[in-house]
Amino acid sequence: MPEKKEKKGLYLVHLSIHGLVRGFDMELGRDADTGGQVKYVVELARALGKRPEINRVDLITRSVLDSKLDASYGKTIEKIGEKASIIRVPFGPNRYLRKEVLWPYLDEFTDRVLQYFRRLRKVPDMIHAHYADAGLAGARLCQNLGIPLIFTGHSLGRVKKEKLLKRGRSLDFIESRYNMSTRIEAEEMTLGNASLVITSTSQEKEEQYREYDNYHPKRMRVIPPGVDLERFYPYRRGQDLPAIARELDRFLKHPSRPMVLALSRPDERKNISTLIRAFGANEKLKHMANLVVIAGNRQDIRTMDSGPKKVLTRVLLDVDKYDLYGLAAYPKTHEADDVPELYRLAARTRGVFVNPALTEPFGLTLIEAAASGLPLVATDDGGPRDIIGNCDNGVLVDPLDAEKMGEVILGYIEDRNKWKKASVSGIKGVRANYSWDTHAMRYIREISALISRKADPGPMLPIIKSKLPVSDRIFVSDIDNTLLGDNRSLKKLLKYLARFEDSLVFGVATGRTLESTLNILAEKNIPIPEILITSVGSEIYYGPNILQDHGWSSHINYKWQPERIREVMKDISGVELQADENQRQFKLSYNFIPSRFDGIRKIRKLMRRNDLHAKIIHSHGRYLDFLPLRASKGLAIRYICMKWGVDFKKVMVAGDSGNDREMLSGGTLSVVVGNFSPELKTLPETPTIYFASDRYSAGIIEGMKYYGFLEDNNVD
Repeated sequence: MPEKKEKKGLYLVHLSIHGLVRGFDMELGRDADTGGQVKYVVELARALGKRPEINRVDLITRSVLDSKLDASYGKTIEKIGEKASIIRVPFGPNRYLRKEVLWPYLDEFTDRVLQYFRRLRKVPDMIHAHYADAGLAGARLCQNLGIPLIFTGHSLGRVKKEKLLKRGRSLDFIESRYNMSTRIEAEEMTLGNASLVITSTSQEKEEQYREYDNYHPKRMRVIPPGVDLERFYPYRRGQDLPAIARELDRFLKHPSRPMVLALSRPDERKNISTLIRAFGANEKLKHMANLVVIAGNRQDIRTMDSGPKKVLTRVLLDVDKYDLYGLAAYPKTHEADDVPELYRLAARTRGVFVNPALTEPFGLTLIEAAASGLPLVATDDGGPRDIIGNCDNGVLVDPLDAEKMGEVILGYIEDRNKWKKASVSGIKGVRANYSWDTHAMRYIREISALISRKADPGPMLPIIKSKLPVSDRIFVSDIDNTLLGDNRSLKKLLKYLARFEDSLVFGVATGRTLESTLNILAEKNIPIPEILITSVGSEIYYGPNILQDHGWSSHINYKWQPERIREVMKDISGVELQADENQRQFKLSYNFIPSRFDGIRKIRKLMRRNDLHAKIIHSHGRYLDFLPLRASKGLAIRYICMKWGVDFKKVMVAGDSGNDREMLSGGTLSVVVGNFSPELKTLPETPTIYFASDRYSAGIIEGMKYYGFLEDNNVD
């Protein structure tokens, strides 16, 4: 398999769930969710798609159908390069939602993505998740698929929470507005599952991620993002003024003066008000330069969300406070193609680019501005430290010290030689450190080492890719008295199944616990199946990595009250709880003595009178199991088929007892082995239910021949 992979190239998947993601005319700054992350993931996918080592890159995001938005956000597939595409998956409401309210719909997202891989008949070589929501979804997907997870946080919940608290926000406000505890827990879970964490800066790696329990620096790499040097380049003598210049002229008395440029979305964290104060309170700077603030796009501030509305209202009030009319421009709208022109226009006037953000994990605008020839004045935090350190083209400042910020900006405006030195150094520094070619080359080197490695360092499990999305058939068998019972026929069956290893998924469905299941399989030299349905269908795991399907656990928790069921069962004679090791989160198990047992009818009556809802399963004339209403072997198999997009007609099941009844009764191909228990006597014989004459595994083989389940029926 590794040899084929190298010839065909790698299949990489990126998840960036929130925001408005598209490959053209990006609406950066439209809201707090549509910023640098969107641009980064699109350009990264494009850059990777150009590499010869890559076969396919899918950037998977959310499909949005909203009358307030362009129809392109609902297009299923958008090509952004010869080998790179944006794939939009519908989940949750059709309308656009901010990231803080997407959490309840992530299970639906993961199921839809699994079905996409099934239709594609390809399993990615790895998944790279961006931000906490995609991290949680990516962890679940990678657990199911048995592939490595890569994570980039972009911004981190613990860091944001600390900053908000310092600014006077209450814990109740932070939790209600940002769902912060959910986000932080998702980040912890993602970091625990990630085989590799990619950060943009050393500060992220060494300081920000250190706040997490799952901080593992050995699994972290610093790979700064790139910049498109075909779009972002210095002003060339003789170039015409861009269209955006006319828009700025509406605001400015002296448009040829040096431009102090800031570009960000209207977010409090971007700290635009301090920059306006720095400019407005410095009389010499006001006399020598113009201030240009590009803060997203707006039509009517009064109709905007509360966050952007507050920021933009403050901009207007600050302009008025410092009487910056004719000295400051703050246009309502701009196009994506205007951004590089703005940088070049600012460089043409010998201006300065300022990033005054309170925190800056990276700062993509900084390298865009530097590539265009602008000196930088930026917050002393995160990305700016690395960028200015590598390019030697600017000054770091305290983002809350407006006076100092104004003085540093003025230093570049006044000193022509200082400006030119920083401009030239920045252009060279970006080309050496921040091109997309450099980024993609380093990125592929890291992931190639990861994918080719048999196991991750430390406690991580071996990476064994799932066959579920690419296999043609699924066979699921009960263990006791079905798969097991006759060693000779078992060996014959296992040898037969091994012939179809590439096209067949093998699973077991049993009343045993997971631990008991693994023990008996090892004892009988049975390979760990790809699917393990245990504890009478109340738990699902995927082998051989033994990864639990948490979506199933959430699904079956509906109306499940085991402690109250225990109380009711105290009034039933002839029953006793089984040992503690047989009790599970979603299974309550008893033994019963038929001669003393009050019967199922009495239990059902007591359950109904106490408004309790559970599935009652008796088997082998002595076992009694209570399960959630949504749990059973049969429902677990249907859930798996729905989740992975498998046709029921391509699934064969085999069983022998009452706890197999629901599994045997559905639309799958069912085999009842010849040694079946009395509970199955009333099961009708239909075209999809076959009663075998042979017992145990021999009965399974007989059923496979009857259905022609596999292409080669020569089992002898």
